[in-house]
Amino acid sequence: MDQIIFITGLAVIVAGSLWWGFTSLPEEKWQIMAVLPRHKTGAGWQGRNLTYYGLLSANAYTFAVILFLVLATAARIPLPGVCLFVAGVLAVCLPASRIIARIVEKKKGTLTVGGAVFAGILVSPVLVFFINLIPGPVMVGPVQPMVLLSAVSIAYAFGEGLGRLACISFGCCYGKPLDQYHPYIRKLFSRFYLVFTGPLKKITYSSGYDGQKVLPVQIITAALYTGTGLAGTALFLNGYFRFAFLITLAVTQIWRFVSEFLRADFRGNLTISAYQIMALATLGCAGTMALLLPVDTSLHLPRLHEAVSALWNPWMVLFVQGVWAAAFLHSGKSVVTGSRIFFHVEKTRV
Repeated sequence: MDQIIFITGLAVIVAGSLWWGFTSLPEEKWQIMAVLPRHKTGAGWQGRNLTYYGLLSANAYTFAVILFLVLATAARIPLPGVCLFVAGVLAVCLPASRIIARIVEKKKGTLTVGGAVFAGILVSPVLVFFINLIPGPVMVGPVQPMVLLSAVSIAYAFGEGLGRLACISFGCCYGKPLDQYHPYIRKLFSRFYLVFTGPLKKITYSSGYDGQKVLPVQIITAALYTGTGLAGTALFLNGYFRFAFLITLAVTQIWRFVSEFLRADFRGNLTISAYQIMALATLGCAGTMALLLPVDTSLHLPRLHEAVSALWNPWMVLFVQGVWAAAFLHSGKSVVTGSRIFFHVEKTRV
């Protein structure tokens, strides 16, 4: 019963978030969240824009981390090892998302989730190896890599799925106008499309598609990834760790490869983009790990009630808040938009 309630709750949260994102976030007002004054000039104050992209990305990161913590502790993986793993993965993936995008797209103000995932899948087994070297009493027992990687792949599916809401807010990772697709696709999406508004949206200043009906690649990706995450969660909670790992990574990486052909934003100068190559490489690495890494299901059959009791403490609350803050500071400060701020006194109220 607890599994049904947990998965149903996840489904309701995800469905509500995606529907709100689909109907609201393409609007211009959902791009700049706040502006901080930085330097005073002759034409007012120069501002630093804080974006809803950063807020929604941080929310998606944090949601994924919380889910990972729940699944990992439900499988009785020692909590210190889980936290060290999260910190290590974020320490690698957050800068990798910017560095790899800069190498591939030759632009400073861009990020890539695909590149971060590729880096994460490579570094995860290494992190598990070093975590298992930590002696007691910090680590009560060794971490089974496949159990941990299964939880990671499920959390990733949810994180990237919900992270696509940030892409809608910013207007990136967008599809082509419907009139550029095959008639069958135009008919299929005749009532299900996105229309972005605002000159600061990337779809506007990069491609000039402001106000046009475009294929909702972000929402398709979000629905597919979070749906796969729900299926993976059900498999994980019933002890099918290897299947959960393979299914979530197979679906997400195959779709990443296919969806690149549907997108209109710049993905490099090659017919097959670097991100598509990374997706195939990630899939290959996942298959190899699933074949080589052993798993003893009897030691880690998940129990959700143990996860709740393990995580409900002040230190874990602070840890999760720290993850959110780090993610927001990394992605929330806009480097491609600027602002001018003017202040005045309301003399009628003095």
